[in-house]
Amino acid sequence: MQHFETIQTVLAPELRQMNDIIRRQLATPNHLMNTIIESYLKVKGKQIRPVLVLLSAKFFGGLNEDTLYAGAALEMLHNASLIHDDVVDETALRRGVSTVNASWGNHLAVLVGDFFVSNALAAGIHTGHLAVISALSDLGKELSLGEVDQICNAREHILDEESYIEMIRKKTASLFLNCVRMGAQTVGVTDEESDRLVKFAELLGIVFQIRDDIFDYFHDSRIGKPSGNDLREGKVSLPLLHALAHAADKEEAERMRALLRRGDLSAREIEILVDFAKANGGIEYSFAYMRRLQGEASLLLDSYPPSEWRDAFTSLFEFIIERDR
Repeated sequence: MQHFETIQTVLAPELRQMNDIIRRQLATPNHLMNTIIESYLKVKGKQIRPVLVLLSAKFFGGLNEDTLYAGAALEMLHNASLIHDDVVDETALRRGVSTVNASWGNHLAVLVGDFFVSNALAAGIHTGHLAVISALSDLGKELSLGEVDQICNAREHILDEESYIEMIRKKTASLFLNCVRMGAQTVGVTDEESDRLVKFAELLGIVFQIRDDIFDYFHDSRIGKPSGNDLREGKVSLPLLHALAHAADKEEAERMRALLRRGDLSAREIEILVDFAKANGGIEYSFAYMRRLQGEASLLLDSYPPSEWRDAFTSLFEFIIERDR
């Protein structure tokens, strides 16, 4: 399996079943809620997270209804976090389509996000696996703490790599590793058997977020310049963190730190910070960091017997690094 699209094609029947579960779970007698949800569900992302749940179950030799419900639960929880994030960030478009908050207002968007969370827990309960329900509960806490950590790092101008990695471990990697863990649990695999694949998924999640953050340093086709959304919000990611710590010109690095401490950056100042990160090896370092984690992940994966599903996980890791959005 060389491409993510191949993985999606192989898993297409199971993904259709899982999406049917999501639609059934979210159906209500309320016309307005149904209208908003139906509109939201029309535009799907790549569904990488439920794909991880299904791949994990296949990796360990099986897939059942509980796996599908676990995948549905994680996808609904993920979507709830996106809906709430869009409210906080005042995002108008997601995947080129108007967000719930932009179309219906913040009040309804928060309620819709809460509705997704509740139905995620209901889908988890349907599996009958206490470990799945517990994981969903813990995951909700980790995702929230990751977001708060990011806000604290921005407000307190914490500019070190270790804090950044710990933040994305909670914010993103926790979701990835729980996808794999829950997929394994639904087919009766012990934590000891799945531990190395779970660790693989954690590294995959860290790499996913680093790659996502790198996009902020390159031209956005809609605006013709680096989007700088993270920097605009005071969020400093790996390329700039590396440049600040390792720039040959320490005085220039201090001027960049002063800009970040001051905040309220203009478009020109964001471009200056982006150019500084690029000129001082931030992008190259970030890609090297991802490749190093990929090497660690490959060793974990190689400890399992060869199979088409092991190959699928390998292909997925490469896709995450090489993707263009």
